[in-house]
Amino acid sequence: MRKTLFLLLPLIFIFSPDSFSQKADTTGTWTRGMKASFAFNQVSLTNWAAGGENSLGGNSFLNLFANLKQGKSTWDNSLDLAYGLVKLGDAKIRKSDDKIDFVSKYGHNVIHKNLFLSANLSFKSQFTEGYNYPNDSVMISNFMAPGYLMLGFGMDWKPYPYLSVSFLPLTGRLTFVTDQTLSDAGAYGVDPGKHVRPEFGAAFKAVFEKDLVANVNLKSKLELFSNYLNKPQNIDINWEAMLMLKVNKFLSTFVGLQTIYDHDILIADKDGNKAPRTQFKQTFGVGLTYTVSGIHANVKP
Repeated sequence: MRKTLFLLLPLIFIFSPDSFSQKADTTGTWTRGMKASFAFNQVSLTNWAAGGENSLGGNSFLNLFANLKQGKSTWDNSLDLAYGLVKLGDAKIRKSDDKIDFVSKYGHNVIHKNLFLSANLSFKSQFTEGYNYPNDSVMISNFMAPGYLMLGFGMDWKPYPYLSVSFLPLTGRLTFVTDQTLSDAGAYGVDPGKHVRPEFGAAFKAVFEKDLVANVNLKSKLELFSNYLNKPQNIDINWEAMLMLKVNKFLSTFVGLQTIYDHDILIADKDGNKAPRTQFKQTFGVGLTYTVSGIHANVKP
């Protein structure tokens, strides 16, 4: 119940008609929308001479956004959610995707029409437990284990409607590991037994989203972070990209890629040796998609 309320609070605030003060100096406009997709895949084999294994799986994602433009100020909000499950043969159902990613960015134009003073708030975590498959008795992640909360101040450059580049030289980041077992193990860079790891440094963010041609959309997001207080030369990297090809109003194909490198996250190899390693995830699906975009609502003084 607490997890649900935690996730719903930003949605209630962003999508409420009265979520922005009516004491604004000038008339502003909200642009709101959503994109949802569900992909299902299945393989069934009977007396199949070439071999193979039955499988059943599904992946889903939901993107909500609400952006306000009012005078010289902008306020952009987005929430990305993803979850997937897969079952291979007689094995237990396993998680194949799990993401919570909320971003709220405020900008005020004072220098140039494309350059804004910016405050950027973000939160990342996941919904459920993750295990070190095929060993499903060793939990390696959970809701808020890890969880990342970041607040940064700096500049935001918007040369085009589909591109935003932010440099945030004053950025604080908190890494949460609320699961006691993972905390005792010092997972995700926290000191053993601690639940929070504070960092202070600089962040860089670039977001690109554009229809390349009719019915082909590309969204890419790059995030970099350097901790001033501990090994600033070790830059954390998180790059995501999704290419969506729309077949018709409700059917589409999507390909997703994600690469992560964080020197505080130690990953064991097949021999049990732990070290920072590059993480890579690829998703592909054909399924149902529902999109709502361009809903406008005026905010009057």
